Amino acid sequence: MERSAGRSRRRRRRSRSVLGGTLAVATAAALTVTGLVSTAQAADINNAKNAGFESGLANWTCSGGSGAAVSSPVRSGTSALKATPAGQDNAKCSQSVKVKPNSTYALSSWVQGGYAYLGVSGTGTTDVSTWTPGSSSWTKLSTSFKTGANTTSVTVYTHGWYGQAAYFADDIEVTGPDGGGGEEPGPVIPAAPAGLTAGATTTSSVALSWNAVSGATGYQVYRNGAQATTSTGTSATVTGLTADTAYEFSVSATNAAGESVKSAAISARTAKEGTGPGPGPSVPKHAVTGYWQNFNNGAAVQKLTDVPADYDIIAVSFADATPTPGQVTFNLDTAGLNGYTDAQFRADIKTKQAQGKNVIISIGGELGTVRVDNDASATAFANSVYALMQDYGFNGVDIDLENGLNATYMTKALRQLSAKAGSGLVITMAPQTIDMQSTSGEYFKTALNIKDILTVVNMQYYNSGSMLGCDGKVYSQGSVDFLTALACIQLEGGLDPSQVGIGVPASTRGAGSGYVSPSIVNAALDCLTKGTNCGSFKPSKTYPSLRGAMTWSTNWDATAGFAWSKAVGPHVRSLP
Repeated sequence: MERSAGRSRRRRRRSRSVLGGTLAVATAAALTVTGLVSTAQAADINNAKNAGFESGLANWTCSGGSGAAVSSPVRSGTSALKATPAGQDNAKCSQSVKVKPNSTYALSSWVQGGYAYLGVSGTGTTDVSTWTPGSSSWTKLSTSFKTGANTTSVTVYTHGWYGQAAYFADDIEVTGPDGGGGEEPGPVIPAAPAGLTAGATTTSSVALSWNAVSGATGYQVYRNGAQATTSTGTSATVTGLTADTAYEFSVSATNAAGESVKSAAISARTAKEGTGPGPGPSVPKHAVTGYWQNFNNGAAVQKLTDVPADYDIIAVSFADATPTPGQVTFNLDTAGLNGYTDAQFRADIKTKQAQGKNVIISIGGELGTVRVDNDASATAFANSVYALMQDYGFNGVDIDLENGLNATYMTKALRQLSAKAGSGLVITMAPQTIDMQSTSGEYFKTALNIKDILTVVNMQYYNSGSMLGCDGKVYSQGSVDFLTALACIQLEGGLDPSQVGIGVPASTRGAGSGYVSPSIVNAALDCLTKGTNCGSFKPSKTYPSLRGAMTWSTNWDATAGFAWSKAVGPHVRSLP
């Protein structure tokens, strides 16, 4: 968010040409048809390691963190590869395989889901590949290659296509003479998980998280020594608990070889009956977020009570960094706000909350320099934000860090804050468009890491120029297609529709570029939730529970006569 209007941060991305890929695919298909695929000899072995992903992603490298070992669907064993492309990432997963020179190898894989490619490079002769445009059941891809006179290793790879659906791969084989690696040893039992911590609690549940274990394909969660639930990721919520009761939790890691010993146990207590949902009112199913400026940059100066009732979440902008890394504080700009006193401000927070609104503190902005990049700064962040919540009565926090974010430590910070504040905590995020182009980005990873406690991501659809949509095409800001095609990346990338909002400027003066009229915002909301009023891009399905919209700022909205909130607010409330 900008403290001063008119500064444009324009970023352009060129669309990718598929011509070269199409020619390569056509060549590979022709090679297959003309009979390069050969039958392996009886003495041949599969030279690929962890070919069925039973040991997670061991021996494999996936671009941009796009790959994961999953337990369903699988063709054989207990695991398979799931790789998810993004607008600028085709989810390529590869492995270096030892081979013999002057030898023929059969290359194959079973695939399912979206576009899936199988190929090999570095053969010393002709690199080959084959593909399928997608399938709902397991399909076998096959080709073959011959190594050169001096070739001792090749790179075997799979990948999908930019912005398309995730693909699955299993039982990859590079069958031929032993290249020196021998038959692959079976998976070994993984180590016990470390870092088990308790997060948000309710009267009947406790959220848990832990560190990933190499080679693990799943995790078993125990409550008081008995298995309570399972997870394929590094978090789980144990439900069905009794209010105001202490429980002991531990977790183990599993794969095809067996189950690890349990982690060190931790204790957590459920919330008491009658404590309610948390420190503030619940956020409506469809909500409007507005940023309130704690400074005067030429927009209308407001008190909190001047913010219209169309706004459900009011993000106070901004907290200030302190000399301690990660720590923040808040200083009301009384002089810039025409004498608005601290006492009035605190009273107005309570007034808004009594009206059913959530008032949260925003961290960052255009000039924000808050850094959370180690354990100490994560703890300082959580402690200082919680202190502001207790002091002023804020209902939560907004993450608007436009100068860099570390997913690992921001995740830790927000989980620590959640453990302190409880289930009523409101967490919003306002990334720039470039931050949400791929699930491998730090912002996107953070959002997915805290999905169980995240309220909404209101991406800033402005100050960015042209960007790739979820269909791999380039869209220019300022159009309904820009809003819908970029929102689709988040909606198909793992966020729940209730965690996605459309962030736009309230007036032409609110940002350097990217302003759209309220009618365009409403059309995009209709397109995403009902499939109507779309532009050239129409999503493959609708998302009726889409959270809503956000604007920078309530002050610029006031300067323009509240034209934005008067049009968008009622429309958001009318969504299905």
